[in-house]
Parts: sequence; structure tokens; C-alpha cells
Amino acid sequence: MFNLDKLLRDNIRRLVPYSSARDEFKGEASVFIDANENSLGSPLTKWYNRYPDPHQWKIKEVLATIKGVGPQHIFLGNGSDECIDLLYRAFCVPGRDNVIINPPTYGMYEVSAHINDVEVRRAVLLDDFQLDLVHLETLVDEHTKIIWICSPNNPTANSMNRQDIEVILNNFSGLVVIDEAYINFSRHRSFIQELADYPNLVVLQTMSKAWGLAGLRLGMAFASEAIVEVYNKVKPPYNISQAAQELVLKALEEVGQVNDMIRLLVELRERLSLALSALPVVLTVYPSDANFLLVKTKDARGLYGWLLEEGIVVRDRSRVELCEGCLRITVGTEEENAALLSAMGRFAG
Repeated sequence: MFNLDKLLRDNIRRLVPYSSARDEFKGEASVFIDANENSLGSPLTKWYNRYPDPHQWKIKEVLATIKGVGPQHIFLGNGSDECIDLLYRAFCVPGRDNVIINPPTYGMYEVSAHINDVEVRRAVLLDDFQLDLVHLETLVDEHTKIIWICSPNNPTANSMNRQDIEVILNNFSGLVVIDEAYINFSRHRSFIQELADYPNLVVLQTMSKAWGLAGLRLGMAFASEAIVEVYNKVKPPYNISQAAQELVLKALEEVGQVNDMIRLLVELRERLSLALSALPVVLTVYPSDANFLLVKTKDARGLYGWLLEEGIVVRDRSRVELCEGCLRITVGTEEENAALLSAMGRFAG
């Protein structure tokens, strides 16, 4: 059975969180002389001399309507990477606990584990890029705190079988983190609506992909109110800047435009996939639920170097397990995709 209190690190359970000036203030006011800010303003703009809302309530209230969950179930991080790192800090005892990843997958799960001195156990995906439940089960022990699942997965671009994920959620007593960074490009439904059924579930999403705001660094974690309280306990006091909060709020007003952009990117993805499949250098273009394609080629290293000479940067994944000979190619604009196809067509490796 899932027991959040038992899962927490002892020092985090005892931790008295930092209380910022804005944490201690509720309601409306016109004079703010509580946080040692520069009350004269800034040479840049008069608006950024004040600290931002430490809990980003305006954003959470809008997101709650869009996502169909209460704002108390939302944590906002400085990119999804902060959401990932804080889970290690809160739940994994360095040098003792372990987590399970399912490679090939997003690299920061492993990097963040190593930074926090947490053992990483690897349940390599099956040949069809699906979860190996049998292997995964053998890796779990009393010190396994988190299982990381990226769906749609990076770099393989496929969605994981929903029934397999539910098996894990129903049988694992630690946290199950489903990273849905690319969910908007998929026809599969999000696990956010399952939060009430699974107290051990954390769903990650981001403003970087479908929303086109990678430069603002805003990640989202959706979880039980108790897990969100843990997040808020260990996060830095003002982790999302005022400028980022303002721009995100403005972007959230444009849901219709974002949906149009998603539809266009999916259309461009399908057209790019067909065009790549017709090139002599390409062996396989794998199905994609993301805004990128995993492409198996006859000479990945040579082609990668050729494209660099042509001023085109893709991601070489040829040394990643199960991705031998593969390049990961983001869906670009029509002009960028045309330039890519032209350069690949001229490759004589």
C-alpha cells in the first residue's frame, strides 16, 4: 500500500520550510515594505523590483480550468527538470535508495539521480519500445522510491501501453512519475484525470513543447494535494520569475491558437515522415506521438556530420541502446523541413 509519510525522507518530514514575506501575507495591500525590495524600482522597468507570487496562484487557477483539476493539485517548476530534481530531494535518501528508469528515455532522470547520489536501475524497453514489466518487477525492492515513465517517450516518440502503466500504478508502493511532455501531440489521453484513483501518481507536463515557451522554463507537476505540499515545502521560495509568470498568463489566453499550432505540427510531422521514408539513406521512420521523429539510417554518424556541414542540427542517437543507427529529428517549419530533406537527398554516404 502507498504511504506518503513513510516514503518521505526523515529530514524532509521534519523540515520547517522557508517562509517568504509573501507566504506570510494574505489579501490585498497597496504598500509593500516587508521583503527588503528596492522600493524605488529598477532601471529596466518599475514592475520587476518586487518579488513574484511564490506559489503562482493566478497561473494555477487558469491551468486548473484548462486541465480539469483543482489548483491545489498543481506545482509549477523552473522547467520540468526542477520538478524532477525536487522529487529526488524529497523522497530519495542519498546512498541508500534507488529509482527505476526505462531506457532509452529522457536523460535527466538519470543525471538528476547521480547528482543526488541515488542508484539508477534500468529496465530496458522491449524491441517495440514498450515497457518490460517482467524485468521491471525484478528490479523493485524495499528501497525503490520512484519509477520514471516517459510517455510519449523521448527519443523513441511512442506512447506506452496504458494498461501496462496501470499495472505499475496498482502494484508499486512508491511514486510513479509519468512524464507527458509531448502528450499534446498524441491522441492518447493524459493521466491527469486519474489522480484521484492513484495517490502515488505524479504527472509531468511542460510549456516548452506544444505551448512553444521553452525559453520561459515552466514545468508542471500534477499530483495529490499531499505530494504538492511536499513540493512546496522543498522548493526555492521564488522559483518562477515575475516576467515568466506574466508571459505564461498571456499565453494561456490563446488556447485556440495553440491547438491550431498543434494540429499544424502534427500535419507537418506526417508529411515529413512520408518524405523521409522515401529517401535512399533512410531505413525506418518510427511512428511518432510527439513533435519529433526517430529515424533509422544507413549511416547515422556520417549523415549527422553532413547535415552539420549544411548548417542543419539534428540529434545523433545512434549510440543509445535500441536506437542504433538513429537520428532524432524535430519537426521544423515547412522551410526547415524542406532544407533538411534536400540536404539528406544529396548525402552520398
